[in-house]
Amino acid sequence: MYTRLHRETWLSRPPRATVPAALRPWLTDPGSLTARIRARCMDFRVDVVSQRLKRPNRDEAWLLGLRAGELAWVREVLLVADGRPVVFARSVLPRHNVRGAWNLFHGIGTRPLGAALFADPRVERQPLACIGLDRRDARYHRIAAALAGQRLPARVWARRSVFLLRGRALLVSEAFAPAILDLPARPL
Repeated sequence: MYTRLHRETWLSRPPRATVPAALRPWLTDPGSLTARIRARCMDFRVDVVSQRLKRPNRDEAWLLGLRAGELAWVREVLLVADGRPVVFARSVLPRHNVRGAWNLFHGIGTRPLGAALFADPRVERQPLACIGLDRRDARYHRIAAALAGQRLPARVWARRSVFLLRGRALLVSEAFAPAILDLPARPL
């Protein structure tokens, strides 16, 4: 199955007509998603699904200025709150950016990337964009496989943004599992 993006289809803000009101704050909050989840659960962990050199999706490569077929470090994790996966996160780092600026990416293991990004004042976050992924998109099926056991809605909403450190880019995408809406609206 192929990603169907041939042009930029990510939106600058979630459409009110199709995004549940309770999910909008999760899609638009520019702060640390890790911190937001941690504040709403008793137990938080990161489960690494995959971390390896591979070809990014076409739209990811375009956004990062990579040539067709160029490899990047791709890290996919589940953010788990109180034993339930609530977010499928995917980070894409051009391999020439691993040394130097983004050295933290190497060997991060099960530590949350978000905590490291927001702890460094030199890291700049570009604007968030969001998209509703459905069964026609390969990413939907990747999310479904990672969230095995959870029934997914017809459309999974995701957000992404580019983080810059010394002019070097790192792309972070976060897709929200239905269980995200089970977390308390306010911090514990």
